[in-house]
Amino acid sequence: MSLLKPVALASAAALCLALSSLSSVHAAEAAVAVPAPAGKAQLVSSAPSESVVLAGGCFWGVQGVFQHTQGVLRAVSGYAGGKPDSASYAMVSSGSTGHAESVQVTYDPRKISFGQILQIYFSVAHEPTKLKRQGPDHGTQYRSAIFTGTDQQKQAAEAYIAQINAAHVFSSPIVTQVTPLQGFYAAEDYHQDYATLHPNQPYIAYNDLPKIANLQKMYPAIYRSDPVLVFKH
Repeated sequence: MSLLKPVALASAAALCLALSSLSSVHAAEAAVAVPAPAGKAQLVSSAPSESVVLAGGCFWGVQGVFQHTQGVLRAVSGYAGGKPDSASYAMVSSGSTGHAESVQVTYDPRKISFGQILQIYFSVAHEPTKLKRQGPDHGTQYRSAIFTGTDQQKQAAEAYIAQINAAHVFSSPIVTQVTPLQGFYAAEDYHQDYATLHPNQPYIAYNDLPKIANLQKMYPAIYRSDPVLVFKH
């Protein structure tokens, strides 16, 4: 792993410390039990690996959840939805680039299905009825979005959203955008494995560790205690 950039890391830490001081109304999003994917939403595959890009608020927590998921081969924090030349934390944080903080989840579909990935995404990784706000974070860069790599993924995601909405497990309809992936750009090194490296940071402890705990509680069979990390530390 490359050395952390002190100035950038300090800026990110300062931002999260400031956010963590907000009132308790911005508590970590509660987990919601959603139905297992059925029919077209399951998208069974025998390929050795596939990937999908998921956006749902700050990428630290989303990455942390999928790094603790069995069958996930790699989960990388990054940016999607905008142009390559604006894919940097400083620019994306302005909310004007079109990018969303995202996580590219690469998984073994022989061990975990696309539908199961989405089940975790909708139930514990973020709040899908809020389009541009998650916990203390708000803006287009924190939107709820699935960036699909194939037409089959798009159809499966849309079918699963319809299935969950029909089950009325949320008080409001799911507003998650489903859009074809135009490009994914990995975030700066200091953003990778952030929840693992900084578990005592107030933002992580308050907003993201509860998501990982909910994953273990709701899906014990596919929870892994040792996360699959981007870098060796």
